[in-house]
Amino acid sequence: MRILLVAGEASGDLHGALFLRALRELVPGIYAQGIGGTKLRAAGLECLFPAESLSIMGLPTIKDLHAVFTAFSKLLKIMKNSPPDLLVLIDFPEFNLWLARFAKRYQIPVFYYISPQVWAWRKRRAKTIKKVVDTLAVILPFEVEFFSHYGIKAHFVGHPLLDVVKPALSRQTFCELAGLDPTRPLVGFFPGSRPREITTLLPLFEETWKLLKRSHPAIQGVFVQAETLENLPLKARAKVVKGYQYEVMAQSEAVLVASGTVTLEAAIVGTPMVVTYKMGGFSFWLAKKLVKVPYVSLVNLVANQALVPELLQKEATAENLAFHLRRYLDDPAYANRVREGLAKVKKRLGPPGAAWRAAELATKYLKRKRRAIAIT
Repeated sequence: MRILLVAGEASGDLHGALFLRALRELVPGIYAQGIGGTKLRAAGLECLFPAESLSIMGLPTIKDLHAVFTAFSKLLKIMKNSPPDLLVLIDFPEFNLWLARFAKRYQIPVFYYISPQVWAWRKRRAKTIKKVVDTLAVILPFEVEFFSHYGIKAHFVGHPLLDVVKPALSRQTFCELAGLDPTRPLVGFFPGSRPREITTLLPLFEETWKLLKRSHPAIQGVFVQAETLENLPLKARAKVVKGYQYEVMAQSEAVLVASGTVTLEAAIVGTPMVVTYKMGGFSFWLAKKLVKVPYVSLVNLVANQALVPELLQKEATAENLAFHLRRYLDDPAYANRVREGLAKVKKRLGPPGAAWRAAELATKYLKRKRRAIAIT
């Protein structure tokens, strides 16, 4: 049995590796090739193209476009000349939805794990998904109802982060490693993982930390450097840690985060947060025109309410951010109400084991093919 698997981003690489390991347990001896990063390669994927070469930020260069075209052409050749038993697509919609169109032409079943966020923008893509995807496995609970409006039966498998977000160190051990005082409270700062985010948000986060430190001298500030960054050019007097983001969340009284997947990670840990983001004026105007959701953060979308503060663009000032962080520090009752809300969000994300449930859905195609081979 053979699958072609495509995951073109860091998060897709992580969740794809968990999926592939589960699938290989369920279907021993299965052969997988395609596009992935270091984690998928470690899980046994024969990597035709490294995902890192297809990760494009901003406007693509000629070199970027050549890499994408070369990878796409190679996969098309494989699908045409040696069709796999199943095409597995993980997020990465710009590339994967086009690939799915050709898979249908070559009568290859398509399994899509971690749906494109068409509920936020470009909803017309749902019609494309209906035409070219055989089974859709989604990781956010409200996606099932959304896709049902387009006549698509989506399978909610739970969120894969529930198997990943697991703080491993005690407070004492973490503080010793990070050079922190375990008897003093912490506030964590997560300024993002992309260079453009760091340029925009890090100075704002530093100024917020300075204001917070003036009003709460005992507080310790911890800035988290993303794994994808070589360094974090921090000027403020605070600790910088790399590789212990879940420990920082678990031990912090509150965290300030750039909007993204990190909001769900903090929700799973149960840490009160303030969410913020800033971008160029034209980009923000365009986003407001295109994105049709009531909240920016995933945690508020899952909660279906403004559970945690979201401060964007002009509202994202150091004074405003520090004000909301202070509220968590100074009002324990409010902080506890938010923690209770976050616990409900975590419950809505489903039980652990998303990758296993997704793999079980995918095996029906492989079992069908195996039965056909046996009959032949």
